Amino acid sequence: MLDRFKDFWQGVVLMPFVKLFIKLGISPDAVTLVGTLGVCVGALAFFPRGELLYGVLFITAFVFSDLIDGKMARVLERKSRFGAFWDSTLDRIGDGAIFGGLALYFAGPGDSYLYLCVTLWCLVMGSVTSYARARAESLQMDAKGGLAERADRLVSILVMTGLGDLFDLPILMFVTLWALAAASAYTVVFRVLKVYRQAAVLDGTLDAGEKPPAA
Repeated sequence: MLDRFKDFWQGVVLMPFVKLFIKLGISPDAVTLVGTLGVCVGALAFFPRGELLYGVLFITAFVFSDLIDGKMARVLERKSRFGAFWDSTLDRIGDGAIFGGLALYFAGPGDSYLYLCVTLWCLVMGSVTSYARARAESLQMDAKGGLAERADRLVSILVMTGLGDLFDLPILMFVTLWALAAASAYTVVFRVLKVYRQAAVLDGTLDAGEKPPAA
């Protein structure tokens, strides 16, 4: 859902940073790495100590690197297989740090076993959501769709965690975690069923005698 605003952010808000980094000779891969390290530091240094708002603000300063590096690659007309792999891999690390940091918060100052479990569920299902799509595409099938795309998950949990801490309304974070838990579970089931239907057609074609595509 939030991907529709990507062009606005990349073309208007973040374009000065894109031009500056290119002028300085910084590579898109370096921007990806620095952004991920910043997200990890913000999540794992602030969240476990209960400093949720500071953590969100720190993470926000780095999370836009995910938009900047992609725009830089397009401006430079670089199509790198490693760059795509690098970006996706570090995305998983950043996501894990955010939800892992929240899990440590609930295991510590947040003192809630229930929300520790809900947060871990969101962490696992978010990873499975991304893996299901990547694995399907590696098998020449499509697993796009569902309710909880990566951008939706990150923006919602960061905004509601920050607002909840700012206004002393932890219910905002709690409701968001439950919503993400349900949406992520739905998305995984949706993608599994979508791939199942495609695989049934492809496997039926192979059973009928068609040769499988070359590796």
